[in-house]
Amino acid sequence: MTDQANSIDSQAYLDMDLLRFTTAGSVDDGKSTLIGRLLYDSKAIFEDTMEQVESASKRMGDAQVNLALVTDGLRAEREQGITIDVAYRYFATPNRKFIIADTPGHIQYTRNMVTGASTANLAIILVDARHGVVEQTCRHAFIASLLQIKHLVLCVNKMDLVDYKEEAFTKIKEDFEDFSSKLEINDIRYIPISALNGDNVVEKSEHMDWYDGATLLYTLENVHISSDLNHVDSRLPVQRVIRPQSNEYHDFRGYAGRIEGGIFKPGDEVIAFPSGFTSKVKSIETIDGKLEEAFAPMSVVMTLEDEIDISRGDMIAKPNNQPEQGQDIELMVCWLNEKPLRPGGKYAIKHTQRDGRCIVKEVRYKVDINTLHKIEDDKNIGLNDIARIKIRTTVPLFYDSYKKNRGTGSIILIDEFTNETVGAGMII
Repeated sequence: MTDQANSIDSQAYLDMDLLRFTTAGSVDDGKSTLIGRLLYDSKAIFEDTMEQVESASKRMGDAQVNLALVTDGLRAEREQGITIDVAYRYFATPNRKFIIADTPGHIQYTRNMVTGASTANLAIILVDARHGVVEQTCRHAFIASLLQIKHLVLCVNKMDLVDYKEEAFTKIKEDFEDFSSKLEINDIRYIPISALNGDNVVEKSEHMDWYDGATLLYTLENVHISSDLNHVDSRLPVQRVIRPQSNEYHDFRGYAGRIEGGIFKPGDEVIAFPSGFTSKVKSIETIDGKLEEAFAPMSVVMTLEDEIDISRGDMIAKPNNQPEQGQDIELMVCWLNEKPLRPGGKYAIKHTQRDGRCIVKEVRYKVDINTLHKIEDDKNIGLNDIARIKIRTTVPLFYDSYKKNRGTGSIILIDEFTNETVGAGMII
């Protein structure tokens, strides 16, 4: 790998802040090229990968190295010049670690875009400077808002094809500002770029002296994300009860899981659901030793002062700040399967670490993603549709709204016969 990547000390790398971001946009807006340029200019591509990309570019007759091939790993993608599946890439600079989800632009792959964006802190939406804001721009911005992505960067790409004119950039910015006023995204930034030539990706462009903002990489390195997590509502879904029953840990009983919100400290009073029993935190343990406090999204083992009945799928919270609980749940659902959603249909569900089943009681409406209007007279929910539904579960869930906590506010629906994930739900 490059000297820059090797210069990052291993311990410093582990301690670095991690930013997950996704790319989206219409077909051929240059998403894969942008990621390739970002990795290439930040010197984060392995030599053997670069050799494969150069070889593939020659076979395809490209005049120069096609950086889009860095992320388009499937043969079908390289042959067609499109992105089909979500491609994940990892890289780091001296300032931050990154996980990139390069998602497809085609309408029929909207479900893949939802998958890639579901864990992202930030979304990059590309717009072709020649075409401006189009249907897919609005679709992907709405999905980013629906998934509660707090930060969005609108990259106006292919500025080289409009002679780097400021007017083209300003028009697109104004059009998107008008649409985004309907969305729940507070931090939106605008950057004019040329992914092909590298303008304003890693280095400042010499062709756009009228733009005085930051480059894309600088924005990614410095966007503030630590306050995005919910540090108020303490939630620990129990993934596993640990009882070693060894001589050294004969009486040890710990509750392992990933903290989805809030802060826990030894001595804190806690309550377990569904039992409702209370206790106090005795210790918080990790593989590196005990902690004086733990917070989202840390994975820990918690021990309590009392031996109360807690098992996988239960929730540990604070008595004065409890999650909602119930079996009648309203969701915004993105349908991910070719088989349409069945009103009255029965599905398996997974919520945090809790498994159960549900029945779809009602389809309230479908969303026109392009206008954000509610379609109440069309209850047919098919692949890539987004709708509001009501379900009743066989077991009580302990949840928060998705807007409040992405971890405890999300549900997946599963086909009981094929075990395919058919729907991604966000609790209202």
